[in-house]
Amino acid sequence: MPEKTLSDIQREVDDYISQFKEGYFSPLALMARMSEEVGELAREVNHYYGEKPKKADEAENSVEMELGDILFILSCFANSLNIDLTEAHNKVMHKFATRDANRWTKKITEL
Repeated sequence: MPEKTLSDIQREVDDYISQFKEGYFSPLALMARMSEEVGELAREVNHYYGEKPKKADEAENSVEMELGDILFILSCFANSLNIDLTEAHNKVMHKFATRDANRWTKKITEL
């Protein structure tokens, strides 16, 4: 399967949502859905890496699927507000590269 860009993902999500009369949920509803999905991710991480194993009757799920759910909701949120996630990412990376340029200990690399 070919790699997808953030723009590809946003477009794919928009094509999916555009099939339905209801369209995107409101920003408040999307925030609630995002919070719900992050909670589900926390639960999975706790089951896999924490001290709380799953109950025998609990449904199978995975960190991968929960991250996928978050990416879907994030794309919905961005699309509903006409935000280009690639542009948002670039701005954040610039912020980290300048504001935090000397904040962390860099690895020594040989040239």
